[in-house]
Amino acid sequence: MAITQVAVYAHLTAADIEALGDELDAIRRDITDQRGARDAAYIRRTIAFQRALDAGSRLMIGLSRKRTGWILGTAGLAIAKSIENMEIGHNVCHGQWDWMNDPEIHSSTWEWDMAGLSSQWRYSHNYRHHVFTNVLGMDEDIGFGVIRVTRDDRWRPGNLLQPLLNLVLAATFEWGIALHGLDSEHLRAATPAQKAIQTRAFLGKIARQAGKDYLLFPAFSGRRWRHTLAADTSANVLRSLWAYLVIFCGHFPDGAEKFAPTVLEHETKPEWYLRQMLGTANFDAGPVLAFLSGNLCYQIEHHLFPDLPSNRYAEVAVRVRALCDKYDLPYTTGPLLRQYLLTLRTIHKLALPDSLLIATSDDAPETASEHKFKGIDSSVAVDADRTPERRGLRTALRRLASNRPRVR
Repeated sequence: MAITQVAVYAHLTAADIEALGDELDAIRRDITDQRGARDAAYIRRTIAFQRALDAGSRLMIGLSRKRTGWILGTAGLAIAKSIENMEIGHNVCHGQWDWMNDPEIHSSTWEWDMAGLSSQWRYSHNYRHHVFTNVLGMDEDIGFGVIRVTRDDRWRPGNLLQPLLNLVLAATFEWGIALHGLDSEHLRAATPAQKAIQTRAFLGKIARQAGKDYLLFPAFSGRRWRHTLAADTSANVLRSLWAYLVIFCGHFPDGAEKFAPTVLEHETKPEWYLRQMLGTANFDAGPVLAFLSGNLCYQIEHHLFPDLPSNRYAEVAVRVRALCDKYDLPYTTGPLLRQYLLTLRTIHKLALPDSLLIATSDDAPETASEHKFKGIDSSVAVDADRTPERRGLRTALRRLASNRPRVR
């Protein structure tokens, strides 16, 4: 089922993993040492652009008398909300800009433009998800508690509905994330008094958010309130769909592996790095698409360095990809549509009982373990000059594919 020994699965020695960790630490030091005015200007410029786009889009929605103006205004508002949610809110809450010591752009003070409280999200996301990425029973983001994305989760009759649940989750992702933060393991273990405080804060945030989008701005529009209400509702749904797409494509396509809790026993930082590289996936994007995704098209780099400025992930990705080549590790990426279709295949396939599936529980596109390599020779090769050639996971996967029929 899930990977129980990361080093064995990756086909790397302890020395290899230690060396990989040292090289990743060096990347982190380089970016940290280089942070400065250019990065600060980037985030301030991004915030100014997002606010201007939000205000301009709302003016277009409120003043335009034509359907074209309403459509353009609604699209602009959806983009503005996506930028605030992903490139600003998500990354600010990760502490990517805390080094600036600007109280407005600090992880402890930023409250984002969505239903959930950023403080509750920071625990469920920054800690539970990023520290325990794809570890069963620890990472509550594996399927978000409603979607079965690995055979390690026991099939239940309710899973038959997950193709429909997936659509509902996509359209209401903002609310799903909000409830996910409220229902985190941290709050479930809290005292009744603490739960009551957090619930009141959560309901207060919902009241403010819903009041702004669905009461205040429509009221400002006077007799055109219906147009504004429809625009705000549409923009929020579009923002949810986009956030869902980006997040799911970074965590659930083929190659984003799952891990048993035993991998956490005595896990070193280099081993943590390796787990992040094996448990996440990127999608191909140019500068515009990267910006609109909050630079989460670089999900691998984000999980390696979640608190480094997002505008640096493109240059970090070049170095991380080179390390994957050096250590013969896969660098899981592909076109956005392909990554989503792979994710969608997993969601629909795992709605069915395991008895109806063909691939084994150790060797399926969405679920793998080190046991899939039994009988496959992945020993170190020696070339004509007697120089050892590292054979890691990428070579092992190629050999596995050539030795076994491909099953889905």
